[in-house]
Amino acid sequence: MGTSNNVILNRLFTQSIFMDLINDNHNKLYDTCIRNYSNNIELSKNEVLINKVYEYLTQEYRNEYFYKNTLLNKILLGRHSLNTTTALSEIPINKSKADFILINGKATVYEIKTGLDTFDRLDAQINDYYKAFNRVCVVTCESNYEKITDILKDTKVGICILTDKNTISTRKAPVEDNSNLDYTVMFKLLRKKEFEHILKKHYGQLPITTQVNYYKECFELFKEIDINTLYKYMLKELKKRNIKEIEEYKDTPYALKFLVYFSKFKKSDYKKLNVFLEKKWRY
Repeated sequence: MGTSNNVILNRLFTQSIFMDLINDNHNKLYDTCIRNYSNNIELSKNEVLINKVYEYLTQEYRNEYFYKNTLLNKILLGRHSLNTTTALSEIPINKSKADFILINGKATVYEIKTGLDTFDRLDAQINDYYKAFNRVCVVTCESNYEKITDILKDTKVGICILTDKNTISTRKAPVEDNSNLDYTVMFKLLRKKEFEHILKKHYGQLPITTQVNYYKECFELFKEIDINTLYKYMLKELKKRNIKEIEEYKDTPYALKFLVYFSKFKKSDYKKLNVFLEKKWRY
């Protein structure tokens, strides 16, 4: 199938489609993908069919979802653990959105550039990421390696390659750079309870003021904290955004690890997912 026909696959591995499916709703896009990208589909279980579609991604169409899922499987689950490391995705940072962030003691922003992407916005994206995090890495394919090496020479940005064997190879480790951390960008990244926790920890109290001035007063105090100290506080707060149902999550099929990790599934959702995966596809 030509690349233009494959675009439908970018919409398949999304939370809205899978919430539909596990809640027993018929989904036309899912049916189309199964017909187009699976063979021997008669009376096959959904899990088998999804794996066949994912196999097609592996061999023919390594899209953004494939990159994200590989990063999560190979780095978070392969090198670290769910108990010690937290992943974030699609986090707005200034005017950009971070594809994938891993936080344990340190934090690394991974900007994905698949073989289907251009590098047009890369410079602006990297500049934005350094306003909130001190380690940035670009993940791309082998055929882009020389080009990305040239673009990123003389920078502290790391380079990871999604190899032809679908592993993640670090070709240049990211170097920490705290010089562009920005109070405003970091403050906007945090949820209300997160920045409140930081202020309480640092000052022992929160500002007493009117509701109208509350955010402004909080930000004024936030800006008074040394930025390197603040950065450590921020990572501790962001690290708490971990998935809750770790045991249930462990049984998620490889192809769906990224999708399910960010779906905030409850125990009941995992049960529904398992029922759906075991069911034979109806068409």
